[in-house]
Amino acid sequence: MISRRKFLEVGIASAGVVGLASSPVTPAQAALPPSIAALKSRKDEASPITREEREQRQERARKLMSENALDAIVLMEGTSLRYFSGIRWWGGERMFALVLPSKGNAFYVCPAFEEGRAREQIKNAPDDEHPDLRTWQEDERPYQRFAQGLREHGIATGKIGIEETVRYVFSDGISNIAPQAKFASATPVTAGCRMIKSPHEVALMRLASQVTLAAYEAAHSAVHDGLTQPELQELVKQAHEQLGFEGGADVQVGEFSALPHGSVTPQVVHEGTIVLMDGGCTVEGYQSDISRTFVLGKASDKMKNVFEVVQRAQSAALAAARPGAECGSIDAAARKVVTDAGYGPDYKYFTHRLGHGLGMDGHEWPYLVRGNPTRLQANMTTSNEPGIYIRGEFGIRLEDDMHVTENGAELFTPQSPSLEKPFANR
Repeated sequence: MISRRKFLEVGIASAGVVGLASSPVTPAQAALPPSIAALKSRKDEASPITREEREQRQERARKLMSENALDAIVLMEGTSLRYFSGIRWWGGERMFALVLPSKGNAFYVCPAFEEGRAREQIKNAPDDEHPDLRTWQEDERPYQRFAQGLREHGIATGKIGIEETVRYVFSDGISNIAPQAKFASATPVTAGCRMIKSPHEVALMRLASQVTLAAYEAAHSAVHDGLTQPELQELVKQAHEQLGFEGGADVQVGEFSALPHGSVTPQVVHEGTIVLMDGGCTVEGYQSDISRTFVLGKASDKMKNVFEVVQRAQSAALAAARPGAECGSIDAAARKVVTDAGYGPDYKYFTHRLGHGLGMDGHEWPYLVRGNPTRLQANMTTSNEPGIYIRGEFGIRLEDDMHVTENGAELFTPQSPSLEKPFANR
């Protein structure tokens, strides 16, 4: 599935080719700027998630199944499958499924011609040397194998949780073949596990955030008047690569920074214009999501005032985040600062929620949004990204990744101090 960030990158690059004379710089075309060339890889600081950790995750899932009266959960291609098993799968219209019962071993339903690939990847999962793999041929339907597995595990009349991203064609086929079973959402189990990060996961996310901020700083040092939007995006990408990871950012300039998710209109950086970068990287499957806003040269007094309000809003949200606090209250803390400064009411200028959960997916549970009663727990991780967007002029967003601790919360990266020196505290 193409992400919003990737969609914009493709659209912006295409627009840049049509609308601008210069094209993105590539390593083959020019030497890296000194600030990027000086970066050193941090790849060896990232250790992968182990098979033993996945076994602990499955045991936690079984505990949550019992608490939520589920007899099994069904996982198909996507992040939750990778989280619990280490299996990276793509299959399109052919069903591949992991069924994890609350008691007993997991079983798999797999296209017969994919058995070799499946067994190769199941070695990453916490199964024994002889996994229960049930295959189906191209002229057969996979749902018979699924129903057979439920019967043999004694849960054909049980309550089965379906992971939220499972395609309707598969969930419908499953429910039709097992009419005596009850089906429900597996989210209390999948989100219940994935929302609470282990120390290892927190360390990977901290590293991802540090890498992205270092890439931004190096790219920022190479910005000059006349630099195009695609060229700056390429600098951010190159900086991530120098640091040893795949990453990048959307770039929006001037009035287009007032569109929180950007525009594909060709843009050029000039003295005195706002530049907003929003992106991140992946470290052993874990995401960063950071935004920095800056001005090349001198910022106007209005720009400085808006920046200061957004900075205070981010600090207010950080101070409000702690175990037991409702997610909606964190959004409220930041929104009050923005509204009290005259940029209200409600979503008039601060047009989106304060933040979203972060982990293996760039957006996951929990969501820091008005009305969400979910209570924060230690080791949840979210973005903290207030913004003020003045249509036709500019927008300013500050985004860092936030970790809920035992007694409060921390940002993985230092707050940006100013528009003119956005990385001065590093």
